[in-house]
Amino acid sequence: GMDGALPPASPTGLSAYVAVSQLLGLTLLATTGAWLGRYRGGVAWHSPLQFNVHPLCMVLGMVFLQGDALLVYRVFRHEAKRSTKVLHAVLHGLALVIALVGIVAVFESHRTKGIPDMYSLHSWCGMAAFVLYLLQVRAGDPLGPRGGRNPAAPCNIPALLQWLLGCGFFLLPGASSSLRGRYKPQHVFFGIALFALSIAACLLGITEMLLFNIKDSYRHFVPEGVLANTLGVLLLAFGLVVGYVLTRDDWKRPPLAEELALSMDFKTLTEGESPDGGSQ
Repeated sequence: GMDGALPPASPTGLSAYVAVSQLLGLTLLATTGAWLGRYRGGVAWHSPLQFNVHPLCMVLGMVFLQGDALLVYRVFRHEAKRSTKVLHAVLHGLALVIALVGIVAVFESHRTKGIPDMYSLHSWCGMAAFVLYLLQVRAGDPLGPRGGRNPAAPCNIPALLQWLLGCGFFLLPGASSSLRGRYKPQHVFFGIALFALSIAACLLGITEMLLFNIKDSYRHFVPEGVLANTLGVLLLAFGLVVGYVLTRDDWKRPPLAEELALSMDFKTLTEGESPDGGSQ
């Protein structure tokens, strides 16, 4: 029997890349805090420092936690699939709540100071990333022909439905394997695309803050400019390492034996197909 067997080791290099990603993630959070604390006066809510809540929350939520949510299936390779799915959903939900706090902070700060909203490229990209986190616009109906619709027709998924579809298709046991198979590649692609858009918005935001606050001295390599540029490099490095881990096919989470058995049993019940051999 296989009961006493140890789980197979992680693929060569995976653990090192995941460790580097977490080191980069923690370093970029510390660098964000150092920049805001040392040069921007710190963070507070009901004060002129309320704006500083925004960059802190966006880096923490839309970059670090979102990146970790995407890595869950690579890190937890041999744990129960359901537990892994729950952690994936919880991290995404936590990232969303923290990002919402950051959005509220910037709008309230602008209103208090009489600054107009949504005029910059940073604000456009940042709001697009946040809204697409709620609103997934994609081509094709996940139900396909079974839903009686043209699978090539564009389909706008309403607010929060991407998250709910993710939970419904991958967390709940009632979704057929064929539906999950059709939806999963698009779920993965849009997850990585939104992660990249979030990092791009942060880079634009860093540049905007520097131009507003140290425009005249930025070109002289002042310490604040160097620190903020370093933060931008860390954001890029974190994104590249996470993206590399996610796109290595040989690092994908292998299905566990019980998952394969359950999938075959469910397919037999729902689609009337019998497993080869008849014995389990």
